[in-house]
Amino acid sequence: MNVSTLIDSLTVFVLAILLGFEVISRVPATLHTPLMSGTNSIHGIVLVGAIGLAATADSAPTAILAFVAMAFAGANVVGGYWVTDRMLQMFKRRPAPNIDKVAR
Repeated sequence: MNVSTLIDSLTVFVLAILLGFEVISRVPATLHTPLMSGTNSIHGIVLVGAIGLAATADSAPTAILAFVAMAFAGANVVGGYWVTDRMLQMFKRRPAPNIDKVAR
């Protein structure tokens, strides 16, 4: 890998971070959790891609970046499903109080 390819790749990476931050910051809070739920499948694809990159890594920096990508993608998938589960718990009906126990 030559220096110009590395600089091009890092430029794309930094621009992707900035664009992602800008897009997410403009999403209203009421839509953030449902949209996060929908993007879990995309993060799963990112995780599979990172695993593929790790499998074909031919140098230490490539392997390290692939590992970092796997860690971030895995955290996104797990965190997304965790937040979605918490959101869905809010919509469950609470059990009705037992009137016999309340009267005593």
